[in-house]
Amino acid sequence: MKPAGTFPALLEAYFVDRLMRQRQVSHHTLASYRDTFCLVLEYARRHLGKAPSGLVLPDLDTPFLGAFLDHLEHERGNSTRSRNVRLAAIHSFFRYAALHAPEHSALAQRVLAIPSKRYLRRPIDFLTSVEVAALLAAPDLKTWTGRRDRALLLIAVQTGLRASELLGLRCEDITFAPVAFVRCQGKGRKLRSTPLRKDTIAVLRAWLTERHGQPSDPAFPTINGTALSHDGLQYLLNKHLAVACRHCPSLTSKRVTPHVLRHTLAMDLLHHGVDRSVIALWLGHESAETTAVYLQADMKLKEQALAKTNPADVEMRRYKPDDQLLAFLKNL
Repeated sequence: MKPAGTFPALLEAYFVDRLMRQRQVSHHTLASYRDTFCLVLEYARRHLGKAPSGLVLPDLDTPFLGAFLDHLEHERGNSTRSRNVRLAAIHSFFRYAALHAPEHSALAQRVLAIPSKRYLRRPIDFLTSVEVAALLAAPDLKTWTGRRDRALLLIAVQTGLRASELLGLRCEDITFAPVAFVRCQGKGRKLRSTPLRKDTIAVLRAWLTERHGQPSDPAFPTINGTALSHDGLQYLLNKHLAVACRHCPSLTSKRVTPHVLRHTLAMDLLHHGVDRSVIALWLGHESAETTAVYLQADMKLKEQALAKTNPADVEMRRYKPDDQLLAFLKNL
């Protein structure tokens, strides 16, 4: 039995007791935190010359962790956002260590003081209706994989599901009667249902009939019947983008990921006058404020706002409240 205060024991207890038993985090969060500490331990093996089981908590001091974070950006080529995700996992562990190894609380406080790095926030990418049509027309419907990919891309563009939600869909999650919808479990274990259009219903009905899977089988499997991976999803998307670019040159200047298809659905709803709170519910956002990024990216809305302003050579008129409104304000 390892001493309770050793680094290996603390790390094991953090994953088993805190993350899995107490917080019951999703397997995505668990995998992200696991990968973070695998990177930390491998970096320690190379630069400290210690095996992971031989590390002690003071080895993970702020100079070491600062060098590790720089390594992620400069040597592994991670983005600033990825670096901040790794730092968040490290912070979470040291908050646990401060409680369960109080003799190292000063070290924990120094590590918790390492700030997240600020980064340039660029406007989100999304596809126009012409680009979406070119992408959906790219799969070869004469092949099994082409019909699968067409159904998968169509449901991604029409529902705005996250990549993990798409990959986790089972045959039983797609319902056609009495109302057609897709059910998924999103972030925070929130279950939500998204309605389907008639054209999407027809394609999905034909695909699931051909798929002929059990209710618990993946809705969009590989040729071996297993669930698609994130890399597999990006691969098939890139494959069809290469075809779509021949007919729609504007796609060549865009980096398209499954999340861009999610943004595309949000922008389409926004252009059709759907309220931001409804878009947030549709996408499974925690708050309607999250949809503000779509307002910032929408040039059409900005142009409409500009059209409502007065030209510089026109005299501006100020709004004058009536006497009742003035009286109300003065009595506040």
